[in-house]
Amino acid sequence: MKAIKSFLQFHKATIIYSISLALLLYLLKWLELRFIIFNYSLEIYIGAIAFLFTGLGIWLALKLSKPKIKTVLVEKEVYISRNENFVLNESLVAKLGLSKRELEILDLMAEGNSNQEIANRIFVSLSTVKTHNQNLFEKLDVKRRIQAIEKARRLHLIP
Repeated sequence: MKAIKSFLQFHKATIIYSISLALLLYLLKWLELRFIIFNYSLEIYIGAIAFLFTGLGIWLALKLSKPKIKTVLVEKEVYISRNENFVLNESLVAKLGLSKRELEILDLMAEGNSNQEIANRIFVSLSTVKTHNQNLFEKLDVKRRIQAIEKARRLHLIP
């Protein structure tokens, strides 16, 4: 505490001089700013209007580019019941030339198994399953697994 008092007494003039210089500098900067504002007022107004319209343009672009439709995902459990009274359409199987193995693969496909899972369940290679898939797609005249399953159910080839 003594050190601070002695410092203030010793440097009292220096502190007053420093504060007065800071106030003078603040006054000069304030006058300079007023001078700039009066001399360049047109340019300052034009710049302010440019900033205003730039901000307005950005806001409007963001507002207009947002999609108007909200996508809502609804997850719902779907219960699929197996038809216990299923009767295989033997005449269509013969007409299409489907083998028992292709019908088995079609049934496993309908259960949601991947090609690898089907290969593991019926003890064949993955390429064999893919070959059977291609044959099924060709015989049922479809391009995808889901289309094949839907058409097979519609034609009573699988339950």
